[in-house]
Amino acid sequence: MLKIGIQYTQELLVTHDKTAKAVRSGGLDVLATPILIALMETCAWQSVLSELERGYDTVGISVDMQHMAPTPVGMMIRCTSTLIAIHDRELTFQIEAFDDDGRIAQACHKRFIINIEKFQNKADSKKEK
Repeated sequence: MLKIGIQYTQELLVTHDKTAKAVRSGGLDVLATPILIALMETCAWQSVLSELERGYDTVGISVDMQHMAPTPVGMMIRCTSTLIAIHDRELTFQIEAFDDDGRIAQACHKRFIINIEKFQNKADSKKEK
């Protein structure tokens, strides 16, 4: 059952393939913002997945993120999401990420509960047009 306060934490080692230079979001050997956003979405998604009815999942609909400090290759980052609001099928998460030196990012992320089959059929129907 979905309820306010559900949390999930995941760690990620910053490796060369996760840098801004490697993913072409910048030219430096530091954690890439797109990788950090993906980790944040994963935390939110995983936190509620086991609480949904069979045949349902969530999809991300918005991310408002501030990446406040760089993390070099070789450091571990830790990301924690907290479900802070439920409005019908819309879920809102507060997410924070830290490295060994402190907080590196924060975000407000929204996800929408969907019926997997209906959602996939709707997406696939775009190819038929």
